[in-house]
Amino acid sequence: MPEANVPTDSQNTDSGNTDSGDTENLGSLEANLESRRLKLHRIRQRGVDPYPPRFERSCTATEAIEQFEAAESADAPEAVENLSLAGRIVSMRVMGRAAFLDLRDASGVVQAMLRQNVLGDEYETLQDLDLGDFLGVTGNMIRTRTGQPTIEARSLTLLAKGMRPLPEKWHGLRDVETRYRQRYLDLIANPEVSETFVQRSRIISGIRRFLDRRGFVEVDTPILVPIPAGAHARPFITHHNALDEQLYLRIATELYLKRLIVGGLDKVYEIGRVFRNEGIDQDHNPEFTLLESYEAYADYNVVMEMVESLVSSLAQDIHGSMSVAMGDEMIDFTPPWPRLSLREELQKRSGIDIEDFPDSESLTRVCLDLGLQPGPREARGRLIDKMLSVYVEPHLVQPSFLMDYPEDMSPLAKGHPDRPGYVERFEAFAAGMEIANSYTELNDPEVQRARFADQEHQRDAYGDEEADRTDMDFLTALEYGMPPTGGLGIGIDRLVMLLTGQATIRDVLLFPQMRTLTITADVSLSAPELAAEGPRNLQDDPSS
Repeated sequence: MPEANVPTDSQNTDSGNTDSGDTENLGSLEANLESRRLKLHRIRQRGVDPYPPRFERSCTATEAIEQFEAAESADAPEAVENLSLAGRIVSMRVMGRAAFLDLRDASGVVQAMLRQNVLGDEYETLQDLDLGDFLGVTGNMIRTRTGQPTIEARSLTLLAKGMRPLPEKWHGLRDVETRYRQRYLDLIANPEVSETFVQRSRIISGIRRFLDRRGFVEVDTPILVPIPAGAHARPFITHHNALDEQLYLRIATELYLKRLIVGGLDKVYEIGRVFRNEGIDQDHNPEFTLLESYEAYADYNVVMEMVESLVSSLAQDIHGSMSVAMGDEMIDFTPPWPRLSLREELQKRSGIDIEDFPDSESLTRVCLDLGLQPGPREARGRLIDKMLSVYVEPHLVQPSFLMDYPEDMSPLAKGHPDRPGYVERFEAFAAGMEIANSYTELNDPEVQRARFADQEHQRDAYGDEEADRTDMDFLTALEYGMPPTGGLGIGIDRLVMLLTGQATIRDVLLFPQMRTLTITADVSLSAPELAAEGPRNLQDDPSS
């Protein structure tokens, strides 16, 4: 295809490259807001709708470039004529009677060339455009003198006027507070961030395909529940006005899914949000996405093999390899993963054999000697969990199964037939982080009733607000009979962290939980009033 006879463009698509008249260089928010308000007024004065209801794109930015390159190879320029593209303006380079704009959509960036002798009076639209505006362009694809595929505009359509400037130095925005509080700015400024969430979607879709192929049925269970049971966690409390009842946001889906096993659905799973009233750190968020699955006539050994197969296949699908970079480590998900005894690992790492300390009092003294600072009244299971988190979990970098937990820690798991005081339970770890929890499900209603009673005792005796709670209807369901069952829980957010190489859970949640900010200015102010009022004062609300 012949080279276009056009002014030489710049191949530098840094969004900071703007002409000297661009409002992003005005130096103050107030002046910028006023400039954009005046431009919006001029646009409306010309009878142009700055927020039209629709624009028909013929293809995305990336598709346009691919079609153009294919047309060049086939010597068929007519294949890329009269295209309609749209996107956010992320760069403007104005050179008198010609200008180059970079338009970004979800697929990528395409350059648009605007020429006064082609657009005529429509070229005046340029003076009212800013970085951040959405623009539709119709024209033919060409290659400029610098070799860049470009759409030569024959007509322009303003699709949305941006009334706020993008953050200063927004290209490569790194301020953590801004990135998480205003994720939309993060996605604008750091397009690579969106790839993590595209991969997250692929991972969840892959999980569904994997389980569906194995004959599992996806179900939905209640989020508002009368008894927050099925996990060690403090719940969020709400009130149902019509029923005048206190309800809770679910902390797990386990007990409802096991009711379905009782009812005859042999393989069920749910992927959904659960809510735990706990702290926030690099791998905890109060609301998170949990996969739980239950399979009748299976045990934790069957589930263990399923977890290996699931996670390794997801790594292969996402990366084309079962090895994934996580910081300085390469995590190899290739099965089989090591099976490690909890008791033996804890003894090897801490020098303590937990069987020598059968009650909370003796184990508390050990924890004090180890400098673990236990509370004055902590249940034995809690103390063992604390020891694991300090001495064992940080060493589980490569995918591993930690097996056979003390009964104190696992009120819903079936007792181990060969190891009194232990249950058939495993947790899967990688990069020092728990990603899965599973056990052969306890299906003896009398034993389960006693376990619930012990949990209630722990709440009363030790003040353990996270101890599991007695669900009487679940006990009734068990009395109708539940077959041998293997259950599984996988934290989707942590799994996505591992498979995308992210170090914090906030980087795999589009809207992570943050402390609420108080806006002390009137949020209803218009742009001119905001300019007169000055920047709004944002501060942490100490009461939140």
